[in-house]
Amino acid sequence: MRSESADRREITAFLGALCLFLSAVEYLIPKPLQFYRLGLANLPILLVLKFLRPADLLLVLLLKVVGQGLINGTLASYVFLFSMAGSVSSVLAMGLVHRVGGRHVGYIGVSLSGALASSVVQLALAVTFIFGETARIIAPLILGSGVITGLVIGVFADRFASVSTWLADLERRYRGKAREEPA
Repeated sequence: MRSESADRREITAFLGALCLFLSAVEYLIPKPLQFYRLGLANLPILLVLKFLRPADLLLVLLLKVVGQGLINGTLASYVFLFSMAGSVSSVLAMGLVHRVGGRHVGYIGVSLSGALASSVVQLALAVTFIFGETARIIAPLILGSGVITGLVIGVFADRFASVSTWLADLERRYRGKAREEPA
């Protein structure tokens, strides 16, 4: 019989690896701007937001952001800072909307809030530190594509969660409700 903390570590490591895999897939998709991300790597975080403990969520987030920086070769650049700020603001917004909205706000609303928070923070950074006022020209593109990708990821998460026995089992294991039987 495994301990609950061993299950938590295993699940957290798996989620971090899943974020990195999706980040690598996302890296292959052309982006309209260098620092812009579609948000595929946020999908695992969105799916487990309702049951992951804040400390474990933070660890998954850090694995995701640092891993993305390593995969994309941006760890020592302003792109990494944009990614970190966007990811942190996204997770904070998703967590807040999920906690406040409870069962009244689904994956789509939570995903949209995260996408918009990330877009707004990245735009603010672009205006403040990199491009100045000219960055406002790209604001409609960034916000519009953030809404579209947030919507697509939210719809996917909603459909996936409604049929996934894997996700339901993951939640049970994480919360310690199901223990592995000895073989």
